[in-house]
Amino acid sequence: MSNGFLNASTQRRNRYLLMRHGHSQANAQGLIISTPERGLEAFGLSSQGIAQLDALLLDWRWPTPTRILHSDFLRTTETAARVATHFALPLQREPRLRERNFGDFEGQADDQYPCVWALDTRSAEHVEHGVESVVSVAERMQAVIEELEHSTAGETVLLVSHGDPLQILLTALKGRPLSQHRDQEPLAPASLTVLS
Repeated sequence: MSNGFLNASTQRRNRYLLMRHGHSQANAQGLIISTPERGLEAFGLSSQGIAQLDALLLDWRWPTPTRILHSDFLRTTETAARVATHFALPLQREPRLRERNFGDFEGQADDQYPCVWALDTRSAEHVEHGVESVVSVAERMQAVIEELEHSTAGETVLLVSHGDPLQILLTALKGRPLSQHRDQEPLAPASLTVLS
């Protein structure tokens, strides 16, 4: 898959902050919640996630966002809302920033993730067990940035998403094989990454 003008060496018109949602109720329960049917209305932030975000906002040391786009899952919406309130910004739902769909593993224990990641290392295009392919995730995540690059300039855009999609995006932007997305250091809940 070509990364086009989005690769790491390309000068971007906007600055991007990538944020993983705060610790969630799904994290607390050790569950995979990856479908809109379950993730849009339930499994929001845990009390730990709320505390993480309060601490993060109290000690904000990143560029101040001028725009916030977020996955429409409850945990990312609640994360983005806390940041938006802090900076008095509106929210923009962006379904392309959703969690990767883990297919047959939906609702199962999160110790099943490594089964999917092992398959990912063999093929970034696999859809075994009904899992969304790494290639598909990379395409939709990159499309968000590409669209912003064509429509705006000079913004500091905060994209609030999920661990796997963000790691896949970062791998794609570095021009690395997508099958190696788990070589990217895992993103902690409520962590921020600045695209340089």
